[in-house]
Amino acid sequence: MLMSVINMRLRDEGVKLSELCCCEDVDMDELKDRLSRAGFVYDEEHNCFS
Repeated sequence: MLMSVINMRLRDEGVKLSELCCCEDVDMDELKDRLSRAGFVYDEEHNCFS
């Protein structure tokens, strides 16, 4: 569910992951690590987790 919410915000708000993390005061590396453990990888080119 976390991945879906993050991808929705990235898509709908048209921001990069770093900008979203900054606005929400979330550590980007920690978020990437948490989603990575669930099997998701951030794709910078497409600006989404898959």
